[in-house]
Amino acid sequence: MSAIAIFVKTPGLSPVKTRLADGIGEARAIELYRQCAAAVLAAARSASVGPVYWALAESTPEATRHWPEQAAIIAQGNGNLGQRMARVMNALVDRHGSGLLLGADAPQLETEQLQRADRWLGHKTRRNVIGPARDGGFWTFGSNHTVPMQRWTRVAYSRPDTLEQFVQSIGSETEWLKLPTLTDLDTAADLAAVVRELEQLRHPLPTQQALLKALAIGDHAAFSSDA
Repeated sequence: MSAIAIFVKTPGLSPVKTRLADGIGEARAIELYRQCAAAVLAAARSASVGPVYWALAESTPEATRHWPEQAAIIAQGNGNLGQRMARVMNALVDRHGSGLLLGADAPQLETEQLQRADRWLGHKTRRNVIGPARDGGFWTFGSNHTVPMQRWTRVAYSRPDTLEQFVQSIGSETEWLKLPTLTDLDTAADLAAVVRELEQLRHPLPTQQALLKALAIGDHAAFSSDA
């Protein structure tokens, strides 16, 4: 069983998609972020591989009330991204045997990808899963064992070589499964690629179809040309 934690920030309590907002406006960026999070949640629940959590950046009742109750709450806690991911992943492994971390900005993931990752992590050997992102990072990481904090924190995140650094730091001595590469929706320039990847889904969920409809051809073309 692989528990899934979706990392989210709560609009109004934390800055959300600021680079995307620079290209399309804050209100539009926040609305797309909500729809992306809903699509990721739907895919995680549809996969039926284990419990699904919202991994909240904030630890306030207001943040908890903001997110749909279809997922439980787990706190990211304080610290940099490496510290927060390590804290959540190790909690998932301790509670459920293995875990998958997802961002809320890659809504074009396939349910089958999560099921494949769960099967891979179900073995007794030490295994990891990675889903590369086109910007050099990753849209998911999964593991069936805890990893020392130092291996998470010595990685430089949000860089073109983050994925390479991360895999090397977490451990080349373990077995890795590589999932398909996806585009994170971080800037207006990413909109067209996300639309293409949503259009290529073999079995899109209703939330993914709704997101694709929201990203109308004229809209994302205009956003791309303004970026």
